[in-house]
Amino acid sequence: MKHLLSGQKYIISSENDTFASMKKARLTVIRRTLLALLLAGVFVVRCCPGAGEWYALRLYPSLSYTLSFLASAVPFSLDEVLVLATVTGIVVGIPWARWKGVRWKRIGGVVGEAALWMYVWFYWGWGMNYFRDSLYARAGVTPAAYDEAQFRRFLADYTQRLNDAYIPSFSIGQVQVRDSLRTAFCRVPSRYGLSRPAAFQHPKRSCCNALYSGVGVLGYMGPFFAESHLNHDLLPQQYPFTYAHELSHLLGVSSEAEANYWAYRMCISSSDACIRWSGYFGLFGYVAVNARSALSETDYAEWLQTVRPEVKSLYLEQRSYWHAKYSPLLGTLQEQLYHFYLKGNNIPSGRKNYAEVIGLLLSLPEETALSRTREN
Repeated sequence: MKHLLSGQKYIISSENDTFASMKKARLTVIRRTLLALLLAGVFVVRCCPGAGEWYALRLYPSLSYTLSFLASAVPFSLDEVLVLATVTGIVVGIPWARWKGVRWKRIGGVVGEAALWMYVWFYWGWGMNYFRDSLYARAGVTPAAYDEAQFRRFLADYTQRLNDAYIPSFSIGQVQVRDSLRTAFCRVPSRYGLSRPAAFQHPKRSCCNALYSGVGVLGYMGPFFAESHLNHDLLPQQYPFTYAHELSHLLGVSSEAEANYWAYRMCISSSDACIRWSGYFGLFGYVAVNARSALSETDYAEWLQTVRPEVKSLYLEQRSYWHAKYSPLLGTLQEQLYHFYLKGNNIPSGRKNYAEVIGLLLSLPEETALSRTREN
């Protein structure tokens, strides 16, 4: 009788194991099928004209709202937690699996699939904004061809406004800056295809801030949980421009030039003198880069003489401040990696894209852009 019961238990146990194996196999098939569909979706959006804009207008607003709402429940960055957990899993998990006797083929399969899930999460969460229409197309304008006379007029007008906007002391709180600029972004017409900012979408504080200062990163967009991040070491005059830049990324802007464009436009349209000053001063470095390449050495030196001495002094102090925190080895590595990252995501100019904001400003006259911003 005991042998019969033992046999029955063995049969039942075998059936349970078989059922569990079949269930696990079905779940694996479902998971990998879903992964394949999501990967296919990324390549469709990457390759099909108009698909990126459809994503940015139809899917991204709801996705970013949901992700950032969930992330707002905690004060720390979920994007950083995810990345650090992934790196830790690779560094610790692979040796542990080998110690347990897991074959390299099995380890490679698990790591490969995890990498693909991170890839699709990155693009479906935010990254497919890289494949949307340019600001030129969305605004319905043709990029302005370089015209020296036009550039000189822009340079003279900008310099006069920069000098007039200068303030000796910066006195506005970060909360006031965020509230003011979120309100400004809410007035941007829908034709430009930006999402609407939500009150709970506050920039997150990084737990690796020293590293970001060491490579010269003032802020960045977290693509996995729709979180914007600002460097803790930002100087007061940098905060409004950098916040607006990163907020525009959160609202669906991928181009660094366009992010600078919106940061500048939103800041200089503010009723607060501190925010306006941050907008003009935040653009100064990019204007100088373009002026150096477009003008002769003599003309460039003459232009610099027209810039208010206090502005130049503050700019040099700011450069020295960040230079003291900068690590040449890590900074150079990060710059090269980010350059190739941008080139691989529909931004052929790579890191030079930041300075291309001047082309946007020349193609979209301020009076036109600001009047459109006041629509709605």
